[in-house]
Amino acid sequence: MWFRNLQIFRLADAWQYTSDELAAAMQKALFVGCGATDTMARGWAPPRVHAGNADELVFTQQKQQLIALCVEQKLLPTSIVRQYAADKLVDIEAAQGYKPGRKQIKEVMEQMTLELLPRAFTKRSLTYIWIDPVNRWLVVDAASAQRADDAIEQIKRSLGDLPLSLLKTQLAPATAMTQWLAEGEAPSGFVIDRDCELRAVAEERAAVRYVRHNLDSDDVRNHIVAGKAVTRMGLTWQDRISFVLTEQLQIKRLAFLDSLKEDAERQAENADDLFAADFSLMSGNLAQLLADLTRALGGEGA
Repeated sequence: MWFRNLQIFRLADAWQYTSDELAAAMQKALFVGCGATDTMARGWAPPRVHAGNADELVFTQQKQQLIALCVEQKLLPTSIVRQYAADKLVDIEAAQGYKPGRKQIKEVMEQMTLELLPRAFTKRSLTYIWIDPVNRWLVVDAASAQRADDAIEQIKRSLGDLPLSLLKTQLAPATAMTQWLAEGEAPSGFVIDRDCELRAVAEERAAVRYVRHNLDSDDVRNHIVAGKAVTRMGLTWQDRISFVLTEQLQIKRLAFLDSLKEDAERQAENADDLFAADFSLMSGNLAQLLADLTRALGGEGA
């Protein structure tokens, strides 16, 4: 359940949903698996599925809320559909004495898709959303902005109007990261790690990537002098969490140090206790991290 990627949103003051109110609204769009001819299904599912928690749509711990969007997809490669359609088209050509036209080929492809969908394998995934009503954060654990947008749209369908906006800061992340790298020092509480990407602002966007590399070198600084800006940078916060910050103000490759997870394990006597301890430690630390990162980027922007 520990988050790996953060798409960060700000809740407006209008957000006043209690856990019970949120769960009641989510009942409108519960997850139901794909039907025989469906290619995809999505809906709200319990964020923890241990015994006795099957109906719990909102997990709440110390005023922090966790919900989960379940997505199920049918895995039916186009190559397989074409293979079966080709056999069907051979039979059609033999029966009618001439090759099928474009419209007929399209109809056969659609027919084969419908016939094969009930036999296709399915893949399920959970997208976790952490809601912090105290500090006004809503964070989606998603590697891509599109996946986060899908989760936000599902919340809107359940709640209607959603008082939400992407986090914006006074300093653009690329500007701040370039300055930190040029000076060889991150803001208080942060340490620059050994990964970064620099891109030229020119049209061809030439890029240089460093992986597990010493970034305190003339070679790196020369790229900045030549006009490249930092678009991704590895950072560690308070010796507790490492991550990669992007120019879009997304957090990637989030990794909590083992000591935090060991703290959670020491507090737990069973699976439910461990889930609660994990979520409590994760949400508490992430709230502090996001506050410090926002300050490091000059505070919130309009």
